[in-house]
Amino acid sequence: MPREDDAEGGVRILPEGTLSVAVARRTRPEDKKPARKPGRRIPCPTCSNDILVRRLPFLGWIKGYKGDDLIADFLAGVTVGLTVIPQGIAYGVVAGLPPQYGLYSAFMGCFAYIFLGSCKDITIGPTAIMALMAQVYVESYGPSFAILLTFLSGCIILLLGLLHLGFLVDFISMPVTAGFTSAAAITIASGQVKGILGIPGKSNEFLESWHNVFLNIGKTNVWDLLLGLACIVLLLSARMLTNEFCFPQKLKDVKSTNRCAAITIRLVSLGRNAIIVIVGTLLAYILYANEVNPFKLTGSVQEGLPDFLVPPFSASFKNNTYNFVEMVSELGSSIAVIPMVAILETNGKALDATQEMIALGACNILGSFVQSIPVTGSFTRTAVNNASGVRTPLGGLFTGAMVLMALGFLTSTFYFIPKATLSAVIICAVIFMIEYEAVLVLWKTKKIDLIPLFTTFIICLLFGLEYGILIGIAVNLLFILYDAARPSIKTKKFKYGNNEVALITPDRSVLFPSAEFVRECVLQSSNETCHEDNCFTVVIEGTHVQKIDATAAKCIKLMIDDIEARKHSAILWNWKRSVAEACLGIDPGMIEYFRYEDSLEKLFKGVQASPTDKLIENNTAGIHFIDEESEAEKPNKEANHSLANGGKYGSIEDV
Repeated sequence: MPREDDAEGGVRILPEGTLSVAVARRTRPEDKKPARKPGRRIPCPTCSNDILVRRLPFLGWIKGYKGDDLIADFLAGVTVGLTVIPQGIAYGVVAGLPPQYGLYSAFMGCFAYIFLGSCKDITIGPTAIMALMAQVYVESYGPSFAILLTFLSGCIILLLGLLHLGFLVDFISMPVTAGFTSAAAITIASGQVKGILGIPGKSNEFLESWHNVFLNIGKTNVWDLLLGLACIVLLLSARMLTNEFCFPQKLKDVKSTNRCAAITIRLVSLGRNAIIVIVGTLLAYILYANEVNPFKLTGSVQEGLPDFLVPPFSASFKNNTYNFVEMVSELGSSIAVIPMVAILETNGKALDATQEMIALGACNILGSFVQSIPVTGSFTRTAVNNASGVRTPLGGLFTGAMVLMALGFLTSTFYFIPKATLSAVIICAVIFMIEYEAVLVLWKTKKIDLIPLFTTFIICLLFGLEYGILIGIAVNLLFILYDAARPSIKTKKFKYGNNEVALITPDRSVLFPSAEFVRECVLQSSNETCHEDNCFTVVIEGTHVQKIDATAAKCIKLMIDDIEARKHSAILWNWKRSVAEACLGIDPGMIEYFRYEDSLEKLFKGVQASPTDKLIENNTAGIHFIDEESEAEKPNKEANHSLANGGKYGSIEDV
């Protein structure tokens, strides 16, 4: 039994037959600190300030804000405003709402993110995917459902951020995300084909969109088709220029004589959406003034700013009245799916994921008071913001101000925006969301990951985005559970003198899903007879077994009983201390099976020290563990590696 030293830096007595070890640091009398006097604890001012700055990030950058920063943020905010106004109008149409709802969704997030956002580049507003997912409820139940969905999504995202539960989104893997995003992009683009062709009919879902196209192809408006195709060509051409002139550092490489031209091209490229909408609107207005109406136009748009109202907790639509409970019931799984998608869409540049979730939740909650649809971080507008040289989140102030100015003074001009132009803007925004590169990457890395990708992709196209992403997550979780239940187990058989040995090495922890599988594999490896002069020994190496649970410990006990029932011997070699203690909790008598040797040679030469003695070394520095990752275990790994490659011991022969 280990000794018990004095109270000053000693060791308490350990019961016989256990692996528990008490470690105490030896201290000298002069090292003792005086006891703290009882009283009220004074909080550390530095810690309090750090927490406040983390939760209100604007307090960190506002102190050093300069005039140059204001100019840079102004230019970036105006540039993003020229992008968000046409996109907001278009996404309002995608959501099945009047165009002004897209602009209602585009300013409140910009203002709220100034105070709560931790990344200067991110812009919060409506996106194509959020609009498409809200469209289902708008078509069936009216705008009130979309606004309530915004409020509930914001509450959930904010709660996840406050409780630090953002890790739940990590269960949505890259293949599922790629399949979902690609299907959403194709669905959105398919729904805009009717706008390019100028044909009537509904186009909410993928199959419905193409059925409507083939049904009404004979009603194609040639002028809408020509305008739509021209807009697409111009938008794609302007996008190509972005790669050459959008980044500030590349302008430095341009000669001074050509720098003005480069800056002009850069601004045209970044503001391409606004320019196309303005040109299309002017063309339609001029033709309208001359009593020529070749294009289908957006039509009347409600003027003025939105009213600041509490989100609707009851609604009436098509002679049906819904209370709050009925509205939540109709929204169903979207209340959980849309927050997940919103978090996924938020740009990955954020340094503080928790704070970004708090900011995104607050943006949605506040947006619901101004009749907003669900919003999130826009990748396109974030890229424009970064390329425009934004320095702080204050750029959102100017972006939001431009949206409010458009609502206040320009809504009458929205009447003349051709639908073909808006369709072209949407198509050019979403076609680059199709992640075909992911298929090539997964084919080269791990082909089985193509299953959740294509499952998500096909279900999203055929049955809807919500069902697709949920089924994709379920398929991915099945793969994870199968992998956890079927660990890789290496088996090596050899002879050592009169011993026939089966060395079995699991490659990971053994938990309840895999416990029975490991037991069956071990018993199958020991299911053979040996010569009557020899004995058969099953050595189970636990180097890679970091932890087990009660079910696994019980299975190990039953496994040893089964091995001994066959007149074989069992050894648990170099298992972690914590794992061994779990087994001893099932049966303290299992201590006799644990062996801790530097090599297999010592193990079979009969050098069998007590497990407790092997774990504890007494020296002048006090008690010392051979810890789970200590240097003392490296010879074991080297011995196993040598054995797997033919063995280095002359007396060991492979069978």
